[in-house]
Amino acid sequence: MKYMLNSIYDPNLPECLNDFLNYLGTIKGKSQNTTIAYKFDLIMFFRFIKLYKGMVPNNCEFEDIIINDIDNNFLKKIKLNDLFAFISFAENYRKNGSYARARKVASIKSFFKYLHGKAKIIDENPALELESPKIEKRNPIYLTLDESKKLLNSIDGKFKERDYCIITIFLNCGLRLSELCGINISKIKGDILTVIGKGNKERTVYLNNACLKAISSYLNVRNKFSDKIVDYDALFISKNYKRINKRSIELMLKKYLKKSNLDVNKYTPHKLRHTAATLMYKYGNVDIRSLQEILGHENVSTTQIYTHVDDEELREAVKSNPLSKE
Repeated sequence: MKYMLNSIYDPNLPECLNDFLNYLGTIKGKSQNTTIAYKFDLIMFFRFIKLYKGMVPNNCEFEDIIINDIDNNFLKKIKLNDLFAFISFAENYRKNGSYARARKVASIKSFFKYLHGKAKIIDENPALELESPKIEKRNPIYLTLDESKKLLNSIDGKFKERDYCIITIFLNCGLRLSELCGINISKIKGDILTVIGKGNKERTVYLNNACLKAISSYLNVRNKFSDKIVDYDALFISKNYKRINKRSIELMLKKYLKKSNLDVNKYTPHKLRHTAATLMYKYGNVDIRSLQEILGHENVSTTQIYTHVDDEELREAVKSNPLSKE
């Protein structure tokens, strides 16, 4: 079996796609989640193109369309209009929203840029003129300060110290779920925590007193079972004494949200990240560039969604105008 550096070669995929995914993970340093998303989009794209070109038997289901026979000659024949047709298909047939369509455009543009500039398979890049769909800006969903305290106060049970520590770090540091699961004890030095973020990039997170106190309290309990722990350097351990996984944290959060009478479907671990960012920006007098560093955003435009909190202050300022009662 043919192996690549970060993944196993998939014989069901075209060779060009296997090579591209390997390029994303090893050369571009894209995260596993991003690579998987691109893989999903491009598999759908290739299946659609074969269907669109009349290269699929009538009785073949879309998910069963074979794509590992796609070669360089096939790629060279793909035109801009084919790309437009795929985006239209994704929008109408698959009912993809603007965010999903934007990601598909990004996947296609990145893939054809690779084919043209790196692999030298195609002479012209048909995706150069492919535009991303306009995405309406949405304010982040977050817990208020009182709701955050209510959530923390609801935590109890057998894993109280661990769960309290997890949610405390979420609400104070704004970590991503994957970053929190990946915390290693050896990466905590005083009030400095080093995490691996998107694109396998290392970043420094500073721990405040609430986090340090929660970690200390949890470690006192965790260390009582040190002889049973499998992943010893992992900070957060599951009931099976292994590194805790994303799903366990999602279920844990749902339990405490329900107990706090907060919307279980509305709030997720990522919304706790939004909460941390919003509270820091609103109450901590943190400028947007500093918040960008704290959250590990590559572009400040991503961080700017948190400036929505200014709207509340502006509204109150207008209401305080002495002429507002006239």
